[in-house]
Amino acid sequence: MVDHIFYSMKMSKIRLFLVDDHEVVRDGIKALLSEFEDVVITGESDTAERAIHLIKQSNPDIVLLDIGLKDVSGLELCQQLSRDMPHIKVIMLTMYNTEEYIFNAIKSGAVGYLPKTISRAELIDAIRKVMSGEEFFASSISSIILKSYIRQVHHQQSSADQKLTPREAEILRFFAEGLTNPQIAEKLFISVRTVESHKNHIMQKFGLKSTVDLIKFALKSKIIQF
Repeated sequence: MVDHIFYSMKMSKIRLFLVDDHEVVRDGIKALLSEFEDVVITGESDTAERAIHLIKQSNPDIVLLDIGLKDVSGLELCQQLSRDMPHIKVIMLTMYNTEEYIFNAIKSGAVGYLPKTISRAELIDAIRKVMSGEEFFASSISSIILKSYIRQVHHQQSSADQKLTPREAEILRFFAEGLTNPQIAEKLFISVRTVESHKNHIMQKFGLKSTVDLIKFALKSKIIQF
């Protein structure tokens, strides 16, 4: 168990608090950052319960937080910090680098996510950028996020294709191209009322509220392309 708070008189420095259940990791981080004059370690803890108490006392700018702690998940601590002390920025530094952990960390309020294989240069870069108001995700983490996003987009497009009937897709394309109800009815040899019925059904099916939403949906689903 560890209960430490370190204070610095130079308030212009980036004040960093470490939360990790392995002493060797905390010592390694302190050693890595010791050569940078703009960073000071204000404290450290190996559990979430003690971390909350010490963070309130030392008031750091950034908390460098692992997910695997001795008492509760670092994700829960991140969520609590974001709720109760939103001025403190949280960077996750962890060996858990799956989509589930990454997205849960983001949802919990983390503004940075780093694997423990991070280089010293990338670590200090992350700390400085987060301090300046940016978000920072290591290149390997960004790649995971991007791949997940691409899969979601493809899934959404596939789902839209499956839910739209051929006639609905046809009518949606004409609407997106700017045709009026009578013009669409004439092209498809159906009544204006039938066109309006199809349009209303599409909007209800996908939760659309206006013709503009309808056009945006058509573009997103690649029913029309520019």
